[in-house]
Amino acid sequence: LSHDLPLFFAIVNDLFPGIEVPYVDYGVLQTEIEGALTKQSLQINDKLVTKTIQLFETFMVRFGVMLVGPTLGGKSTDYKTLALALSQLREDSNPDERFQKTKYSCFNPKGITMGELYGEFNELTQEWTDGLGSKIMRGFVNEESPDYKWTVFDGPVDAIWIENMNTVLDDNMTLCLANGERVKLNWTMRMLFEVEDLKVASPATVSRCGMVYLTPGDLGWEPYVRTWCAQLPEEPFSEKAKELIL
Repeated sequence: LSHDLPLFFAIVNDLFPGIEVPYVDYGVLQTEIEGALTKQSLQINDKLVTKTIQLFETFMVRFGVMLVGPTLGGKSTDYKTLALALSQLREDSNPDERFQKTKYSCFNPKGITMGELYGEFNELTQEWTDGLGSKIMRGFVNEESPDYKWTVFDGPVDAIWIENMNTVLDDNMTLCLANGERVKLNWTMRMLFEVEDLKVASPATVSRCGMVYLTPGDLGWEPYVRTWCAQLPEEPFSEKAKELIL
């Protein structure tokens, strides 16, 4: 993707000649993101910090966000670090109302059936049972705190289950269930999709979401090796031995 950036910026400059994008200072957030990485015993990587800030910016304007990229791109670390940073800023009583405590529930939508995801009727008793996804969202709706609540779909996007999310991701922010119930969501909630690609996602779904793309090329191998070395026991791995590994 990096080789497309010069072309993208050239197109933007042609569309908006002579206009400079104002600089936004995220100094407090950036410092807290770096602190959150340190708390997780991870390495501070400038590109990952930038992607985490981009995820925050996207959350501020979109109800649904997709973290796209292959394995080892840092997708999970990205949103977990942002959640830690936002929660710490609220604990520190930061005056910016955009910084709130953050909680999230993560599951793999492809690991369960459609009925287990959204809910289904029992064929014998005709009783309705909530699915995992609808139960998580309903629980978040019932919470009246200003905390951010993220529902994280960690798995490949499937054209079947993702289409049922279209009413959630548009301006209605309403989950429509098979029993006719409509669950109205609120702006403290967000839908986060952690996916490898968008090969089978429809334009209707993609256009409703904000996108943050992460690539392993941004991180490289060094942060992983440094974190691994830092967790090695002191014996027999002395500091000199760890330097030789690096």
